[in-house]
Amino acid sequence: MTKQEKVDFVINTLNTLYPEIPIPLDHKDPYTLLIAVLLSAQCTDVRVNKITPLLFAKADNPHDMIKMSVEEIKSIIRPCGLSPMKSKGIHGLSHILLDKHNGEVPQSFEYLEELPAVGHKTASVVMSQAFGVPAFPVDTHIHRLMYRWNLTNGKNVTQTEKDAKRLFPKETWNDLHLQIIWYGREYSPARGWDLDKDIITKTIGRSTVLKDYEKSRK
Repeated sequence: MTKQEKVDFVINTLNTLYPEIPIPLDHKDPYTLLIAVLLSAQCTDVRVNKITPLLFAKADNPHDMIKMSVEEIKSIIRPCGLSPMKSKGIHGLSHILLDKHNGEVPQSFEYLEELPAVGHKTASVVMSQAFGVPAFPVDTHIHRLMYRWNLTNGKNVTQTEKDAKRLFPKETWNDLHLQIIWYGREYSPARGWDLDKDIITKTIGRSTVLKDYEKSRK
């Protein structure tokens, strides 16, 4: 297969498997999405979705969030890990949204990435899922699969994002990054991986990855 044929195969397979694409993190607006994505760093979406209802019952907007202390926020979000940093970030960004953005989440990569505890990946998720702006956030699933599929050298997430944006049409980015996340969880996980179920890697996978898999099975 040529590189373009591989890209088309990925897009077509994922569209077949995931015609409807649920957003993994529960939220009701850009602010609650921003907080959920921030909490998801080094934490599973399943756990985040258990914690956010507890947090949002007390504060689902920046006005109410700054009424809580950093310690109160930390005590609620502790199960998500990195709670000292995340609680300070949530409290701090809520202040900034009120002071600089009229309490609204800005529709700008630049302004989002200026917020405490908000990096490029978090900003990309918010821009794509809350505002429909083309973006390609790269998480561990996408990083792993792009490498397995020989579509990136996988040196770091920054390079993987550049390669994904270069290979896939811009109009597919917002759906595709979610489809790859779901595919990675269901068919191509880091652990307990069954290549027979992973049709994409089985068809276009990097030769060294396929060889290593076969060795591990012997």
